[in-house]
Amino acid sequence: MQATDGIVQESPRNRSAVRHPASAEARVAAYDWGGLAASLDAHGCAVLEGLLGAEECTAIADLYDQPDHFRSHIVMARHGFGRGEYRYFDYPLPGLIDGLRTALYPRMAVVANDWNARMNVAERYPDRHAVFLERCHEAGQGRPTPLLLRYREGDFNCLHQDLYGDLAFPIQVAILMSEPGRDFTGGEFVLTEQRPRMQSRVEVVPLRRGDAVAFAVHNRPVQGTKGNYRVNLRHGVSRLRGGLRHTLGIIFHDAR
Repeated sequence: MQATDGIVQESPRNRSAVRHPASAEARVAAYDWGGLAASLDAHGCAVLEGLLGAEECTAIADLYDQPDHFRSHIVMARHGFGRGEYRYFDYPLPGLIDGLRTALYPRMAVVANDWNARMNVAERYPDRHAVFLERCHEAGQGRPTPLLLRYREGDFNCLHQDLYGDLAFPIQVAILMSEPGRDFTGGEFVLTEQRPRMQSRVEVVPLRRGDAVAFAVHNRPVQGTKGNYRVNLRHGVSRLRGGLRHTLGIIFHDAR
């Protein structure tokens, strides 16, 4: 495993689809979290290459046509969100998705707590995801938020923020389930950042099947000449030129 510019790279690049599947905790623990935190600080996002194998991606994408796994189905065009569709998983979550959500959270909480301290935000996040979900449920946010998105030719996702209630964890993760250039073309993950008195900065994040991107949901701190200041972020997906694209979204807070 290598770390380049704060982005972890695994060697070989394409892991075998028939490899022995490590537990969610073991595979998450294998990354260079110091490097990933540095990338989140520098760019507002960080890539975890090869978080899922090819067979796992196919199995998760295939769930889309099994409605018993989901609590709701959203057609983006009906709400002005763009074009495409997605489904929110229902509890209990599929085992691997639940395991990844649980294993990723404490690593993200370290970064989130540092960001809040630097932005003078009082909220601090507990070490364990189960404790944070208890806070969400006490605040009336009890609906699960992990989702599976599907895009076809011409589809796109407008720039947005996934907040869902008063309690919102400041980092989320998206995992690409399809292979660019083979399964689809276009459809790049896009992150925009608005700094005070400056034009928006755009980050286009290249991903391959099984790669995950962790990114800021709403705000993050940036060091300026007079200390840290808060910047606002939005994310989306550019227009799909052809094919079929699935993405798994892991959001750590629950919704109202």
